[in-house]
Amino acid sequence: MIQRFIELGEGYSDLYELLDIAGRSEQRVMHFLALHAKMANRNVTSCAVVLKPTTPGDFQPIYICREGIPYPIETPNERYRLFEQAAQRAGKSVIELDIKPSSAFAEKALYYQYVTGILRLNHYIPPLQ
Repeated sequence: MIQRFIELGEGYSDLYELLDIAGRSEQRVMHFLALHAKMANRNVTSCAVVLKPTTPGDFQPIYICREGIPYPIETPNERYRLFEQAAQRAGKSVIELDIKPSSAFAEKALYYQYVTGILRLNHYIPPLQ
């Protein structure tokens, strides 16, 4: 199985694309994720949607808007509220995880390997086959 993060942007207008993908693929949505991190002196959130793997092909996309949304507990905001509403419409809850920021890694690919490991460890995505 191939599991790949597809970065849409940093959560500004691209968050609407993420919400549209979730709405149009409602039968494939497995999880809505809020990945919280501390970057420099501010807390940020990455919103992600995990889809079920394709058949055939075993490709599992994880669409993400990386670290562009203010941490919703400190700064309530409309973008995160829309993300929560999309999860509710799909009959899912938002899974919240605290992780390291992407700036802690030399390359973005290493950051995504780290997040993939966390998701596998918590059984939110299947193990590598």
